[in-house]
Amino acid sequence: MKPLSVRIGGFGGQGIILTAIILGTAAVKKGNLYAVQTQSYGSEARGGECQAELIISDKPINSPTTEYKDIFVALFQSALDKYLITLKKKGTLIVDPKLVTKIPSIEANIYQVPATETAIKLGNRIAANMVVLGFLQKFIKMISKEDLREVITSMVPKKFIDINLKAFDAGVHFAEDLEITMEDIG
Repeated sequence: MKPLSVRIGGFGGQGIILTAIILGTAAVKKGNLYAVQTQSYGSEARGGECQAELIISDKPINSPTTEYKDIFVALFQSALDKYLITLKKKGTLIVDPKLVTKIPSIEANIYQVPATETAIKLGNRIAANMVVLGFLQKFIKMISKEDLREVITSMVPKKFIDINLKAFDAGVHFAEDLEITMEDIG
């Protein structure tokens, strides 16, 4: 398996970092894979720019970052604007259409996931990241949805487990009918 590089970008408070940590933890603890995760924040405590990068591989990873990403998840317009140049040609772009409204013409597989809208309907806007995680699971075939559910349950505060699992399941549902091949990822 070639290493898979994922970037998730948005703003502080959206659960960007938690999403990457859950993916990386599931890869290592459940998938017997290697993972490295990095993150950066804007200067604001909450609401500022935020991004996380995750590399998953079946072999040791020699660098904590890659120049170009296989998958880029943009949960805010400024994140898309800033980091889109790091998406591989013919890579996968996942956006929340409520928060990303201007997608330039690019050579990529583009998926619009109504994460924020779905999380609001489920009762908690901050669970949008779990909707995205559920959708993203379809592209990261080496980690099962059952393993991700277990890791979510072990990592989020007890009072938020139910809403996070419902949001995750909603994201899985959005991706159910997609036929994804490795060529679709980049």
